[in-house]
Amino acid sequence: MIGDEATRLALKTELWQRVEALGANQALLPSPAQAIDQIVQKLEILNPIPRPLSPNYLPDLLGDWQLVYASNGTVVTRAIASMPNFWEGIQIKRVWQSLVPGTSGKITASNGAFIELPLLGEWQLQAEGTWNFGEDEQIAKVTFGTFSIRATKPFGAENWNLPALNIPVLEFLRKEALWTTSYLDAEIRIGRGATGNLFVFRRDR
Repeated sequence: MIGDEATRLALKTELWQRVEALGANQALLPSPAQAIDQIVQKLEILNPIPRPLSPNYLPDLLGDWQLVYASNGTVVTRAIASMPNFWEGIQIKRVWQSLVPGTSGKITASNGAFIELPLLGEWQLQAEGTWNFGEDEQIAKVTFGTFSIRATKPFGAENWNLPALNIPVLEFLRKEALWTTSYLDAEIRIGRGATGNLFVFRRDR
């Protein structure tokens, strides 16, 4: 409906303004912003694609997305925040997720982050995993099988090309988590973890 579309546009504009005002580090650290969470909840009510995992809408879901807000941080940023005497010198340069089609009922997910550490330079952290889904076309079961770390600009040097250190996760140690895609359109994707934590993604262009 035209009214819903206008409301969504206004809410998204306000969302981007508030996220930008927070700054990348603050928006991705575990520090909930009530005003942003309220905007997200309003958008979820107006979700134009309520079944994002259905075959008709997978093209809207797949692709490259940049994480711009996490209400309780991410695995990486929560670890950073737990070191209060250290994290202030860390810059979270970019956090992203790439989703590509897998076999039937599966999506291959790659989560990555560029982090700049004091004295040590820029590093890339990455996790490779799988979304499994069935009849419920909004909720997926997510597991990650490989983690990697690579120095992209060690000690500030830009012309080093070091290989990644890959760390496989043994199958019996892998944990499965529920992931709900609660809002999706051509520009924005909102997800909720099993505990309700909010994650707001913006499509990379």
